[in-house]
Amino acid sequence: MEKIPLTARGFKELDVELKQLKSVERPAVIRAIAEAREHGDLSENAEYHAAREKQSFIEGRVKELEAILGLADVIDISKMSGSIKFGATVTLVDEDTDEEKTYQLVGEPEADLERNLLNIKSPIARALIGKEEGDSVEVRAPGGAKSYEILTVKFV
Repeated sequence: MEKIPLTARGFKELDVELKQLKSVERPAVIRAIAEAREHGDLSENAEYHAAREKQSFIEGRVKELEAILGLADVIDISKMSGSIKFGATVTLVDEDTDEEKTYQLVGEPEADLERNLLNIKSPIARALIGKEEGDSVEVRAPGGAKSYEILTVKFV
């Protein structure tokens, strides 16, 4: 199996989620199922069906997290420097709109655009790999081509 690159922070967040699911969510849904069973006829019991659906989601997410954490390759980004690579925090300016954006390049399981955590396999990240501060990059994305100038590269 192929290793999954993660930052130390990303690994910790996924591990905390797994522990929460196993120690809090799973026991709560088991209690909810038992309680719903006491109400009798299961074929028309909405609470029972909702609890079973939630249990199914929890069990699927637990398996997914266990697989990710089992294959995790935690990369210590504090020892990195130089050109852009996994873990880099990059500030870009859109050459058309002058809008600045800052992203950290992370593994797929921890990517979250709302938190500016960019999947290392995304078009922007792939265009940035190996570049340096001051370079310009053209990104071919589904919305069309965009040009960015790299303002800063940090490994924090």
